[in-house]
Amino acid sequence: MSSVSPSFFEVVSYTPPDAIFELTKTYNADPVARKVNLGQGTYKDENGNPWILPAVRSAKEKIKDSNHEYLPILGLPSFRTLAADLVFGKHSAAIREGRVASCQALSGTGALHIAGTMLKQVLGRDTTVYITKPSWSNHRQVFESIGFAVQEINYSSSAGVDMQSLIQTLNEAAPKSIFVFHASAHNPSGWDCSPAQWKQIGAIVKERQLFPLFDAAYLGLTSGDYDRDAFAIRYFADELGLEIAVCLSFAKSMGLYGERVGMCAFSSNTPTITAAVESSLARMIRAEISNPPAFGARIVAAVLEDEELYAQWRKDLVTMSSRIAEMRWQLYQGLAELRTPGDWKRITEQKGMFCILGLTPDQVHYLQKEYHIYMAESSRVSIAGLNGSNVRYVAECINQTVKR
Repeated sequence: MSSVSPSFFEVVSYTPPDAIFELTKTYNADPVARKVNLGQGTYKDENGNPWILPAVRSAKEKIKDSNHEYLPILGLPSFRTLAADLVFGKHSAAIREGRVASCQALSGTGALHIAGTMLKQVLGRDTTVYITKPSWSNHRQVFESIGFAVQEINYSSSAGVDMQSLIQTLNEAAPKSIFVFHASAHNPSGWDCSPAQWKQIGAIVKERQLFPLFDAAYLGLTSGDYDRDAFAIRYFADELGLEIAVCLSFAKSMGLYGERVGMCAFSSNTPTITAAVESSLARMIRAEISNPPAFGARIVAAVLEDEELYAQWRKDLVTMSSRIAEMRWQLYQGLAELRTPGDWKRITEQKGMFCILGLTPDQVHYLQKEYHIYMAESSRVSIAGLNGSNVRYVAECINQTVKR
């Protein structure tokens, strides 16, 4: 028998599966009929089914005869223009003066990677990236994969945003440090800064020459009002006149999860700088993916450019945000009626798709084993996974688990 040659890949160590996707895999394999997935953050309708937004359904019909030719390297031009107008505001000085560079990206994750790659080129790999604690699980991985050192900010507690820790970190960070801010619906805590708090943060960012990067995954889905949810981005870019990065996704706000529709945008000081930044983005895109996919971008453009579809989409955002808010209230009410030990009021005070219940890992495992309720070990739950048929069941199971 011939001996096996040494492998070129012996230096590669095993990487455990992503916790959230593994949780969904386990949930899908569970044969029990009464099971609840509160792990992955995808919006479901009142019956627990994926929801195609009416505006998106109409847009798909509108573009059904589109061709399948390559897009330009930077993406679908109409998508980039309309998406930039949407997030910065049509009357933004940065838009009006041609100071926004953009490229289409593979949803929010791809936008974060492109933004990080650009900032490493501009600021150097020795720059520190600050993310919140807790934060979206992929933030650290994305920026470390680019070569940045990543540090955490103590962002929240059970009572809300920890402004004292946040301000202390902002004041202690070296100039040109990158701060990754959640534009709205902080994932996973559900605690958002108020406009007054954003103004306080912005003043320090400007004074200390820090670089703000906004992860904008939930705009419009947080409150039902896109303009309200985009407050921080517009305040930093226009009111403070800061150079910023925005990593935009339409996965949540239009339900285009699998289409991977996103945009990476930078506001800069002059149109000349913007042109240079955009040329660099084109070089990065060409090297990474050559050019982006067309279908999802065409859907978004069709919605944003049509007055009727745009008006319908605004209604769709209200539908989704209202149902999420109602599920928050029903879960809180159920736990309150059952006199479940603990402080559950924060369920209704937090915003967006997620909240952290404050359960122990043992309690989370017990809920999965005994009641087939799946959530992250941190007890982060996707409120969108609740509906009229399971929210009471979830409350009862949490109650029994906490009281056992």
